[in-house]
Amino acid sequence: MAKKLNGIMLAMLLLPVAATASHWGYEGNESPEHWGELDSNWTECQKGQNQAPVDIRETYNVHLKPLRTQYTTSPDTLLNNGHTIQASYNDSNTANTLFLDNDSFTLKQFHFHAPSENMIHGKHYPMELHLVHQNSDGEIAVVAVMFVPGTASTELAKLWKVMPDHADKSSSLLARIDVNKLLPGDKTYWRFSGSLTTPPCSEGVRWIVMKHPLQASAEQLAQFKSVIHHSNNRPVQKLHGRTILE
Repeated sequence: MAKKLNGIMLAMLLLPVAATASHWGYEGNESPEHWGELDSNWTECQKGQNQAPVDIRETYNVHLKPLRTQYTTSPDTLLNNGHTIQASYNDSNTANTLFLDNDSFTLKQFHFHAPSENMIHGKHYPMELHLVHQNSDGEIAVVAVMFVPGTASTELAKLWKVMPDHADKSSSLLARIDVNKLLPGDKTYWRFSGSLTTPPCSEGVRWIVMKHPLQASAEQLAQFKSVIHHSNNRPVQKLHGRTILE
């Protein structure tokens, strides 16, 4: 597992993307294959050996314990940063916890990608949720949840109702979001060591990909895409000998 992640990386992860010095995107000269060329601090995007996302195909069964979480409070704001829609918590909101590796990680924010960034047996899902957590040493753990077309999600409905439709805009979340309902009932998962999926692509991120997807209506999936205007998924990266556990 990686060493403590540096403060610059954490700031870029947890603050609005538009505040970063260099511009990046998902299309043209700012697309993922060029990220490592856009900023000298982003070379891991090209040279890293433990990058995310990945295609989950061959796995090693070690009988991982079901995920243990305790989410009790709602996020405060919803931001459109031009790259995704992100729900964030203020600094005093520390009551949302992921318990992993005999440690506790606080939920800092969650955001969405469409189509999914991680693939399962070569398949993209229509949308993927990333719940981003941080422990007291500054290490990051991300819980990923896939969405498939089906019944409308009550929690997405609350989020989408106030979703900013322009980049660099935010709105307050007035309705309470039950983050527990953004996880499947069956909390079995795959696990691997990876990286941030956006610049600076820093490694040492503990990835948890839930095996069971949630449902969202076709209209909800389409609404997210209409606001972001483009696909916002980084292509899958080579494993370079890494093992995916289940």
